[in-house]
Amino acid sequence: MSFSAADLTAVGLTLRLAGLTTVLLLLVGTPLAWWLARTRSPAKGAVGAVVALPLVLPPTVLGFYLLVTLGPNGPLGKLTTALGLGTLPFTFPGLVVASVLYSLPFVVQPLTNAFAAIPERMLEAAATLRAGPLDAFFHVAVPLARPGFLTAMVLGFAHTVGEFGVVLMIGGNIPNQTRVISVQIYDHVEALEYAEAHWLAGGMLLFSFLVLLALYTINPPGKRGL
Repeated sequence: MSFSAADLTAVGLTLRLAGLTTVLLLLVGTPLAWWLARTRSPAKGAVGAVVALPLVLPPTVLGFYLLVTLGPNGPLGKLTTALGLGTLPFTFPGLVVASVLYSLPFVVQPLTNAFAAIPERMLEAAATLRAGPLDAFFHVAVPLARPGFLTAMVLGFAHTVGEFGVVLMIGGNIPNQTRVISVQIYDHVEALEYAEAHWLAGGMLLFSFLVLLALYTINPPGKRGL
């Protein structure tokens, strides 16, 4: 028994989705985490709660509201249609949007903790040397928060690979376009193809274990910013 062509396609699509999502999560999550770690704004609690919602919200609930919002009658769906982009549900870009929102706390929280752990005196010392805010961020904060970045990248990538409810709701089950590994496993089980499901599920289990093993070995809990 081995992986079928459909299985390999699902694996490739999943890795592409996870890679692109991780890059976007770092671009969006880094400034957000920096703000959450440094701000004294009264809105900090509300923003933090919104970011953490996917941790407690059922994936199907998030997927449903994304489907409504991005659909042809939703506000964002009308905007993308007016811009000539069409609607995002049941497309790969729609999967990317859903994955970024669903995996956001897995990137923002480690980064926020890592930024919050940076001693204030380090940033003050950079300021006395006439370093601007951006210089201090890129040359002081980012290097000191490197373990948090590693954790954020690993968790963001791994969590995206393991998504099911959100991607099924927003992407459906379209071969070569939105059928990721988790949906492919579901299809095998639904068709009573347990041997094929075992191959993919076992691969996911091994992947998850190796990712966490690497994280705990290279970046022990005390350095991780968690």
